[in-house]
Amino acid sequence: MSSLLHESQLAHEAAVVWLEDPQPLDYVRQALDKTARRTGKPRYERDGRMVGYTELERSAESNPDSGLYQRRTFFLLPHDRPNDPEGIYKAGAPGEAVDPRTIEAKRVGEKTPRSQGEAEAGAAC
Repeated sequence: MSSLLHESQLAHEAAVVWLEDPQPLDYVRQALDKTARRTGKPRYERDGRMVGYTELERSAESNPDSGLYQRRTFFLLPHDRPNDPEGIYKAGAPGEAVDPRTIEAKRVGEKTPRSQGEAEAGAAC
């Protein structure tokens, strides 16, 4: 699982699937998780909640050693700003946090003023 992703790791993504509307969220965390399947909702084993995931193309190959596929998951932990607006991420954001509006298949999400909790971002939205 990595929080610092490179687009080369996402080359076989086919689609992003959202489990909830990402528009009201300032940020989501993104990570690569190992899963047994290319498609469908992956198992989630963290605190908090999964808000989305990617599905892979049929041509995506599993890791020859483990037989598992690497897929992105998008999630929020209980202490993240969308869950606790006055908490530790009232300003700033965790390292793997990106603006969900910048997420696309095969592209790493981006940090924006909105995702970083900068005051002018809230005024502009």
